[in-house]
Amino acid sequence: MTSPVPSTDESGEIAAYLRANMGALNERMGIELVEISPDRVVATMPVEGNTQPYGLLHGGASVVLAETLGSVAAAINAGPDRFAVGTDINATHHRSATSGKVTGVATPLHRGRTMASYEIAITDEAGRRVCTSRITCALLERDPSPQG
Repeated sequence: MTSPVPSTDESGEIAAYLRANMGALNERMGIELVEISPDRVVATMPVEGNTQPYGLLHGGASVVLAETLGSVAAAINAGPDRFAVGTDINATHHRSATSGKVTGVATPLHRGRTMASYEIAITDEAGRRVCTSRITCALLERDPSPQG
């Protein structure tokens, strides 16, 4: 059993936890966090193994990458007394990718006390935009006395 996400981020505890505990889906899809900061979260994902029957990057795989990035960004910005949960995500698929890696970059659109929204731009290795996504996360209060 893994430990809960740390409630403070002094010296990057939350970023370190998230890098070490990506979850089974992210591991299966080959998602790797490259950069985590309050203003920008970056990850890569291979196209191979994440395709639909025509050999193109599956749109759902792009959404998984986007949700991972937006959720990590929201968790970093939630503060010590809150945690992030996704409430809405959408994606526009601009072009296909058939090989290599795609890179997603999440940047904040709104960082409030109880809600945060991020834009995620996913590009191919040539820097062409493959997908644009937007996620909104609720920032919920942590239970100060969790029941075991």
